Amino acid sequence: MFRQVADRVFRILTSEADGRVCKDLPEEACRRQPENFCKHVLSLILTKTADGLIDPKLVLSWLMTVLGAPAAYIGMLVPVREAGALLPQLFTAGYLDSLPLRKYAWAIGSFIQGACAAAMGLAVLWMEGEALGAVIIALLALLAVARSVCSVCYKDVLGKTVDKSKRGTATGAASSLAAGLVICYALLIASGWVDRLTLVTVGLMLAALFWSLAGGLFWTLTEARGSTAGGGNPFKIALKHTSYLFTDRQLVLFILTRGLLTATALAPPFMVALGAGASGNGFAGLGWLVLASSFAGLSSSYVWGRLADHSSRKVLLLAGLLGGVALIATSLCAFYEVLGTAWLLPVLLYTLMVAYQGVRLGRSTHLVDMADVEKRAAYTALSNTVIGVLLLMGGGFGLLANTYGELTVILVFSLMCFASMAGAFFLHEVQDD
Repeated sequence: MFRQVADRVFRILTSEADGRVCKDLPEEACRRQPENFCKHVLSLILTKTADGLIDPKLVLSWLMTVLGAPAAYIGMLVPVREAGALLPQLFTAGYLDSLPLRKYAWAIGSFIQGACAAAMGLAVLWMEGEALGAVIIALLALLAVARSVCSVCYKDVLGKTVDKSKRGTATGAASSLAAGLVICYALLIASGWVDRLTLVTVGLMLAALFWSLAGGLFWTLTEARGSTAGGGNPFKIALKHTSYLFTDRQLVLFILTRGLLTATALAPPFMVALGAGASGNGFAGLGWLVLASSFAGLSSSYVWGRLADHSSRKVLLLAGLLGGVALIATSLCAFYEVLGTAWLLPVLLYTLMVAYQGVRLGRSTHLVDMADVEKRAAYTALSNTVIGVLLLMGGGFGLLANTYGELTVILVFSLMCFASMAGAFFLHEVQDD
């Protein structure tokens, strides 16, 4: 039954009359491609929806703000999530690349993420204040490490189970459908039909269920045994090529620009905290904020991607400008005490998240295009190592907020965005090289 449905869905999504024609898959993998394709799509829909249900930038920061967690913990959400998903890859990628079957590692990583989400939901029911903050941060750190395992394994499994002319369709379809589900969730929160704290807690439990289902589904993929040679340990690669940080001015400028632009990722929890204080109702705008964030990705990613193919340098420059404008506007609205206006914070967050999408697409495109084949692995490892450390240090912004308030932190982030424009200005037009 599933095979028949999978064949039909595969033909609809890929516009293929025959799902058994492959360019770079062996015969057995090609024969099972429609089933594997649908399992990939379903698994990604589940995990990407789960990501939206626990979004640390918005959902977890709202929960911790409303339940009285200190600003220091709220400020650690994004650094722990981002660095936790990035830095472990430097040490685990070599081992994971040596596994002949990597679907099991991905599935276990998904199960662990589900367990962490369930534990967060229970913590929200039983705890508050500093204790809740500490538990959420610890669980988020474990979830991020599990996510890093999935990230390392996924592309290899995809490459062995779905033909190269269909991979973008699988991930793109899943991303669009997941975004639609998250938007529905955001609208439900915004409607006020259900108690919002209850709804968000249920969302955490649903995320746990989705990750568990995705892990079980991924476990059943038909994956051929692959190379066990491994791709090398990225941390050792980074150490081996540290000399590039002293000899390659363009690489240093790129890392500096990317480091300053982390402000676009770090700022949302502090915007949430400012908005909660300004409105006097901790959950009033959560649904609109989640909606604004989701819609920013849907409406801007394609445009940024097209622009990055022409000039990734200008994308980074524009993203820095847009992020700086959004954050300085947030500071001014907070200073003049108008941030509590119902529509204002969602509009500001939408603008910032559009900038964030530009940063993501601009930096990835620029790094790939600036490095030749021989240097690409070294540049990626060096960049990820430095940025991972900077993100961990970003937890210090929570301490700054505890001492001087969220408004001060937002001002600092706006300055970082504007300063990134100087670095981006001096980057080469690598698409013209």
